[in-house]
Amino acid sequence: MMNKKYLYLLAAGHLSNDINAGSLPALLPFFVNLYGMDYTAAAGLMFASSFLSSIIQPLFGWLADKGPRQWFMALGIFFTGTSLALTGFVTNYWLIFTAITIMGIASAIFHPEAARCVNGVSQGNRGKGISIFSVGGNAGFGFGPLLAVFLVTTFGMHGLAFYGISAICMSFLFLLASPHLRRAIEESTKRAEKLASTDGSRIQNKRFEENDWYAFGRLFAVILFRAAVYTGFSSFLPLFCIRALGTSEATGSLTLSIVSIAGVAATLVGGWFADHYGYRKTLRICNVLLVPFLAVVAFSGSIYAVYTMLIPLSIAILAPYSSFVVLGQEYLARNVGFASGVTLGISMTVGGITAPMLGRFADIYGITAVMALLVLLSAICAGATFLLPSKKMDINGVK
Repeated sequence: MMNKKYLYLLAAGHLSNDINAGSLPALLPFFVNLYGMDYTAAAGLMFASSFLSSIIQPLFGWLADKGPRQWFMALGIFFTGTSLALTGFVTNYWLIFTAITIMGIASAIFHPEAARCVNGVSQGNRGKGISIFSVGGNAGFGFGPLLAVFLVTTFGMHGLAFYGISAICMSFLFLLASPHLRRAIEESTKRAEKLASTDGSRIQNKRFEENDWYAFGRLFAVILFRAAVYTGFSSFLPLFCIRALGTSEATGSLTLSIVSIAGVAATLVGGWFADHYGYRKTLRICNVLLVPFLAVVAFSGSIYAVYTMLIPLSIAILAPYSSFVVLGQEYLARNVGFASGVTLGISMTVGGITAPMLGRFADIYGITAVMALLVLLSAICAGATFLLPSKKMDINGVK
C-alpha cells in the first residue's frame, strides 16, 4: 500500500529539482541579449546542464544502494536552485558555465535516491508511485520556462534569486522529513513482506532479489532508441510544422505544449495501467502504437492530421515512463538506486548525443527525412520491447 503523504513530498521535491533545468532553455535568450553570449556559447550551457550529470547519475545510484541516503535529495535540491540563482548575479561566461554544471550534477544527486525512496513507499503500486513522482518532474519542465520569463521580465536577472530561496526552503523540509521518510520506507517494506508471506507465496529472498544484467541490458537498448525518438520529436516537430507544413511559428510551437500538458495525465494513466496489466505489456503496446502515430505526422502532409495525433502521441511516448523505471528496478533488484540512475539519466545523455547528429542529418537530407528516420527508430524500439524477458522466477515459480 502506498504512503501517499511521502509520495507527494517526493513529487514536490522532483518539481523543485527539475524546474531549474526546465527553466534553463527559456533563460538562454536573456543570456544572449543581456550578457552578450553568442549562440554557440548559449548551446554550451545546455550541454553543461545535461551531459556530465547524466553520466555520473548511475554513480550516485550505486552510492544510494549502499544504504539510506535521504540527505542526497536535500543536497541535490539545494544546489540545483542556488546554482541557477547564481547565474543572475554574475556575467562571466565560465562562472555561469560552472554554475550550470553544478546544477546538473546536483540534479544527478537527487534522482536516484528519490526514485529508490518512491519504490520503497509504493510497494504494491510501484507503477502508480513512479508516475506520480514523474508528474512533479514533468510539471517542473512544463512551468519552468513560464516562471523564468516572468521572473526576468518582472525583476531583471536578479529575479533568479527566487530559485535559490525556494531551493533552500525545500531542502530544509527534506532534511526535517528524512528520518520519518526512512521509517515509512521500512514500514512499507515490512507490510509488503508480510502480505507476501500470508497470501500463499513463498519467496526465496536470495533468489528473488537476484540481479538480471542480461535483461537490464535489453531494457537499456529499448531506452536508447526511445530516448533518440523522444529527443528528435521534441527538437524537430515545431520546425517540421513550420518549414514542411507552412504553419506559423506560434502554431508549430504549440504542438509541444499540447504534448507536455497531455503528458501529465498520460503518465498517471500509464502508471495505473502498468500496475494492473504489466510493465512489459505497457511498454509493448505504447511503443507499437507510437509507430503509426508518428507515421501520420511524418507523411500526412497536413497540420490538421498532426494536431489530431498530438494527444495519442503524448500517451504513446509518456505513458510508459514508469514502466521503464520499475522494470529496471525489478531487473536489478539488489541495486535499485543504480537502476534508477541509469533509467532516469540515460534519456538526457542520449538526447545530448543524438540531437546534433539528427540536426546534421536534417541539414543534409531535410526536415521531412528526419521525421521519417524517427518513424524507423520507433519501429526498432517497438521490436526491441518484445525481447524483454519476464522477471526471473524463484524455485516455487513466483515472479
